[in-house]
Amino acid sequence: MELILFGLLGVLLVFMIFNTRRRNKQMKAEQEEKATKTVPGVKVLLQGGLYGTIVAFDAENLDEPALIEIAPGTIIEVHSGAILRIVEPIDVEDETDLDDEDAVDEEDFVIDEELPASNETPEETRARLERDSDNK
Repeated sequence: MELILFGLLGVLLVFMIFNTRRRNKQMKAEQEEKATKTVPGVKVLLQGGLYGTIVAFDAENLDEPALIEIAPGTIIEVHSGAILRIVEPIDVEDETDLDDEDAVDEEDFVIDEELPASNETPEETRARLERDSDNK
C-alpha cells in the first residue's frame, strides 16, 4: 500500500514540474512577443483600463517609464509593466454578417449639450456644472 502512495506522489511531482515548465515557457514567449510589438505608434491597453498610443518606450531599460498618449496632446508616463497588451485593429471586412437592421446611424445619437471650451477657467467650469445640475 505504501508503495502505491509513493508512486502516486512521484507521478504528481513529475506532473507539477512538467506543468510549471510549460507554463513558464509560454509566459516567456508571450513576454518576448509583447516586447517586440511594443514600439512607438502602437495602440495599447494599460492595466487600469486606459487605451492609448505609445509615444516613447525603451525595451532595454524597463525601469524607465513609457510615454503614452491617451488623448490628442495628453501624454502620461507609466511604468513599462503597466502595459497589459497590444490592441490589434479589427478588420471591418471580417464583419460582413451584419444585417441592415443592426446598422446604427450617427443621426440616432445626437448630443445637444454644449461642449466646454478647451481654455475654460475653473470658475467657468463650476458655473457650467451648476447650470447643468439645475436643469436636471
